[in-house]
Amino acid sequence: MLTSRPYLARALYEWLLDNDQTPYIVVDAGKPGVRVPQQFVQNGQIVLNIAPAAVRDLQIDNAALTFGARFSGQPMQVVVPTDALIAIYARENGVGMVFGQEPVMPEFAAEEEAELEDDGRPSLESVDDASASAEASDADDGPRPEKGKPSLRIVK
Repeated sequence: MLTSRPYLARALYEWLLDNDQTPYIVVDAGKPGVRVPQQFVQNGQIVLNIAPAAVRDLQIDNAALTFGARFSGQPMQVVVPTDALIAIYARENGVGMVFGQEPVMPEFAAEEEAELEDDGRPSLESVDDASASAEASDADDGPRPEKGKPSLRIVK
């Protein structure tokens, strides 16, 4: 299966705009293929405003999130591969989602990479299980069952 991250990111982006909120993203700047202004990276992460007034030509596709923006007056094309997207949230109230790790089936990932490279778009890479940022977000979710049937938990 494909990662659900870009689908959720697109839906949350639209939802935030529909509710007159300012969408921000948190990016793991250390992942391969990430192009962000390095002077604003703190602790390996960067927070970016992706509201329509702040960026131009925003595209959230299955491989990457891309847009043009100005940083300190300098234009830059920002590229955030899907696996480097840590969170999307509203600036005004913090409502949004932190993305956890998703398993990627190796044979499907290889097929998808070959397909994306033929299209000239960035290729997908499997999620690194040792990512510190994902471990921090997973720690907030509480204990998880080791194996077995998936279960949903109601959060009030």
